[in-house]
Amino acid sequence: MHDEVDHLYDTMYATPQVGQVAPIFEDLQAYQKGDYKRVSLGDFKDKWLVLFFYPRDFTFICPTEIQEFGKHYEDFKKLNCEVLGASTDSEYVHKAWYETDDRLKDVAYPVVADTTQELADMYGVLDIDGSAQRGTFIIDPEGVLRFMLVSGDSVGRNIPETLRVVEALQTGERCPAGWEKGKATLGKA
Repeated sequence: MHDEVDHLYDTMYATPQVGQVAPIFEDLQAYQKGDYKRVSLGDFKDKWLVLFFYPRDFTFICPTEIQEFGKHYEDFKKLNCEVLGASTDSEYVHKAWYETDDRLKDVAYPVVADTTQELADMYGVLDIDGSAQRGTFIIDPEGVLRFMLVSGDSVGRNIPETLRVVEALQTGERCPAGWEKGKATLGKA
């Protein structure tokens, strides 16, 4: 039993590294706009990807973030960037929630059902209670992790800030604090 706990602790707190290849996932069950589908990291080849984790379905803060990503989904797509949500709830729970909560009915991007908790574990956001922590990961078209942020469960994300970070990363240059598209950068990295 002690070895199992040590292994759980070791894997739970392993964290991917910015600048390295993002943890690869394949053939995961997801819910998307009334349907079930399978998703793999390779599906997003040649695109940017915002992968975000949220703790649980049928909660308080999570639907505000999911809805906000939905409102900005077309803005991300204009940047050749896809959005993929994930929680450790099943695809059936996702479907029940997304189809009964008016805030989520128009969300068009897929949401992974990470019931094995492997995806949350690979990305270092698996919480001791089996839920995912609030994590945001930006992966470039070559599959390299370019940005990550894990925050406390009691504070929702700022989705326009995530969009701004994608825009900044796409310049390939150094961008100062508060940089916005159209403003001067600090040159090549």
